[in-house]
Amino acid sequence: MSATPTPAYYVAFCAIAVAVLKTVNEQVTEPYMDEPFHVPQAQAYCKGDYWSWDPKITTPPGLYVFSLVLKKIFLFKCNISMLRLTTMLSLLSLPITLTPLICYRKRERPPPSVTTPVLEAVILASFPLAWFFGFLYYTEVPSLVSVVSTVVLASQGRHWLAALIGLVSCTFRQNNIIWVLYAYAASQLMYLRFRRAAPGAKELAKLHDPPALEARPVDLLWSVLSVPKVLPGILPALVPYALVIAAFGVFVVWNGGIVLGDKSNHIPAFHVPQLYYFVGFATAFGWPALVSGRGGLLGLVHEVRVRMFGSKKNAAVTCVASAIMCLTIHKFTIQHPFLLSDNRHYTFYIWRRVFLLHPLVPYILVPGYIAAAWAWYIRIGDDQTLLQSLLLPVCVVPTLLPTPLLEPRYFLIPYILLRAQVKNVPLWGLGLEALWYAAINGVTMWVFLYKERAGVGRFMW
Repeated sequence: MSATPTPAYYVAFCAIAVAVLKTVNEQVTEPYMDEPFHVPQAQAYCKGDYWSWDPKITTPPGLYVFSLVLKKIFLFKCNISMLRLTTMLSLLSLPITLTPLICYRKRERPPPSVTTPVLEAVILASFPLAWFFGFLYYTEVPSLVSVVSTVVLASQGRHWLAALIGLVSCTFRQNNIIWVLYAYAASQLMYLRFRRAAPGAKELAKLHDPPALEARPVDLLWSVLSVPKVLPGILPALVPYALVIAAFGVFVVWNGGIVLGDKSNHIPAFHVPQLYYFVGFATAFGWPALVSGRGGLLGLVHEVRVRMFGSKKNAAVTCVASAIMCLTIHKFTIQHPFLLSDNRHYTFYIWRRVFLLHPLVPYILVPGYIAAAWAWYIRIGDDQTLLQSLLLPVCVVPTLLPTPLLEPRYFLIPYILLRAQVKNVPLWGLGLEALWYAAINGVTMWVFLYKERAGVGRFMW
């Protein structure tokens, strides 16, 4: 039997990525933005100097070890071009990694060959932030690939290997420890949802976990109360993840905190509006997946309206939630010095031209945040249970809440995991999503490469 040919769309993805990296290396010949910290550190590792450390670097050395491994295997040089190749190779592997996750969510058999990623995985891998940072020597894409791999392996029941890759993911970014727990919890929720007793055996304990779109608030209470009954069935799989958590705890105690370096600029905060920014971010980028469900845009708008104002009770809950959100915006909005001073990032202009346009703007956006959150819940809840739909938001809270800086890179992993839960995106929806991502990628890469401003620099995410 002949091998399955690699799809043309993946070949095109790889070819375009190689061309973009070549252009980036030709136009940006010196390390840029965070690269002046990462590149010398990687070069020190390449020279065998594993003890020198730049105190401005906040993340563990996973990226540098990855580059060192590639250098040993392929005899790469540790110059800027070859180091950027590290992250581009991670980008090329992203569709392959995403394919089993997407097929798992759809409960479909993945392609027989790893070189035949599904179209949806290739499109999702070209998500603008993943695409952009796939050509710079940053931790984002290798971190994303390792997290997705952890989730996939956990879903396959390969928990020891999943925990090991999860531990590796924490060497790229420390807060990936949250996604290690997410991988375990997501796998167990799916296991509990579909497990059945053997013929003639005693009936297994059930977790109360109704379909998401049929669930009521009281169901969440019943779900929590039913957890002790199912614990004996899921605790054995927890063991490898518990070891990772223990190792991470040892690191935190040894390091005196989660952040490795530059601690003065990365003090944990209680940044509640960061959660709202993520919802807005996800909707701005993921709207093609949202509007391509059953009923299209009008159907989604109708369902959101019903959830928000379909009854007096719903309207009252919406009003109370809006009031609480307005209070948290008033009390917990943080304007980080980097956000206000670094005009090389798009967030600098979004903050000044949107959020600072008028004192009321942050509050006016609250109904939009609520509507967007409901839209995502409706879309991912179409084929998921209540707990499956709430697990990701629960994990997003400890990931984003302590971060004082509005930084789109922090939204990358949550967005990819959220978007991967959207099932049954039709071909026209995927086409629309691909065009949307391509347009953003084209503009942002063109601006970064060819619109450098004297005295300012290059613009980037």
